[in-house]
Amino acid sequence: MFDDQSRLSERLDNAGLLPAAGDFPAEGRLAVRDPATGDLVAQVAISDANGAKAAVDAAQAAFADWSATLPQDRAAILHRWHALILAAKEDLSRIMVAEQGKPISEARGEIDYAASFVQFYAEEALRPNIEGVTSHLADAEMELWREPVGVAALITPWNFPCAMITRKAAAALGAGCTVVIHPSAETPLSALALAVLAERAGFPAGVVNTIIGDAATIVGEWTADKRVRALSFTGSTEVGRLLYRQSADTVKRLVMELGGHAPFIVFPSADLDRAVTEAVKAKFATSGQDCLGANRFYIHRDVYDEFCARFTKATQALTMGQGMDDPDIGPLIHERQIDKQVAHVQDALSKGARLLCGGKVDDLGPLFFQPTVLADVTDEAAIMHEETFGPVAALSVFDTEDEVIERANASEYGLVAYVHSQDPRRIYRVSRALQYGMVAVNRTKVTGAPIPFGGMKQSGLGREGARQGLEAFTEIKYVCRDWG
Repeated sequence: MFDDQSRLSERLDNAGLLPAAGDFPAEGRLAVRDPATGDLVAQVAISDANGAKAAVDAAQAAFADWSATLPQDRAAILHRWHALILAAKEDLSRIMVAEQGKPISEARGEIDYAASFVQFYAEEALRPNIEGVTSHLADAEMELWREPVGVAALITPWNFPCAMITRKAAAALGAGCTVVIHPSAETPLSALALAVLAERAGFPAGVVNTIIGDAATIVGEWTADKRVRALSFTGSTEVGRLLYRQSADTVKRLVMELGGHAPFIVFPSADLDRAVTEAVKAKFATSGQDCLGANRFYIHRDVYDEFCARFTKATQALTMGQGMDDPDIGPLIHERQIDKQVAHVQDALSKGARLLCGGKVDDLGPLFFQPTVLADVTDEAAIMHEETFGPVAALSVFDTEDEVIERANASEYGLVAYVHSQDPRRIYRVSRALQYGMVAVNRTKVTGAPIPFGGMKQSGLGREGARQGLEAFTEIKYVCRDWG
């Protein structure tokens, strides 16, 4: 294990958690920096378009054998990968803290979460059974087979640098696909460490390929390559639209988990203590850098003032600091995130909002933004329409159920919504009316390997996790037989 973050790249090399450079053609090195301090963590070899093509070459060459591998043999390798990830939990967590900045307890939780997908899909790999079809033709016998789609490109973000890889890769690998993976440039070390553990688990050469480099160059090569039959992306809606267009000419299978702008709705019957506790979780986990993060808080007028006071007090109690000190709030990933927090706060205040706490960059460093509560935020404020992706909560009052449903649904996003109420009929009505792929009632945590994660509208296409996550990487082949 690493007892500090100094010379982390040397420690990773010594531990064997970084692959040797030169697996694919490289064109330079990428500096990885700790967002809490700005210190250099490591330098990683980056690939160009030739490297991206070479990765697909390797994946395509390995596909025939891997897709023909018995499901129980694929499952056995996935189980070994799962065990290796858990065995390296502390190292992987510290790597994540160094390059992403999240508190160490959250990093450890992410490794458990990441490993759970590998275990789940090791088991699901055994179940893509042949299905019978009742024949409508005389003397014909019909079957449906599920077959792996082919080479799958996986593009993952920086906020969950391990879990977003395993959620995609374990499903694709379990289905019999080979994969090419492009992680975020902010967090390449976590991806490379997972790749080394995958190799140790026994995946054959060419089955798992991880490429670091310029996203436009690497991913552009893959979207144009007709051998890449599926593309799974987690990131912003803006980039998702671009990849959608780029993939059109080769008609790829697409799975996209895009932006979120979650409403958090509190009705008068809610347990306010619980609502406040869950609101803090929904807003400030991962320092607010979470697609499931609550952005818009709609509080009924009858409990608005009390909720504002309790939530502000709870927010002011949050600690800030470097990840290894295990604070509640760590640094944001880069200056663009800071700029967005500042812009959203200033815009809301200019349109009549009240600042209850926070609202500025902290003295801890240029990437630390204070947990912030804004009250009386109007629907005209940018924060009520744009994903903030940071520790700024916007509170607004409402009067009727119909009103809050209309306001909550008035968004291009539809990933998750949070509802707090003790009225079962209202819970049912509101859950049905909200145009979101996931609805959390009186709680925050809803995700996990067994559930189909995904959104409506411009929050994405398809689902990840659950059986649906594996099926996304398969094609249905219909066979109609006449025995003659």
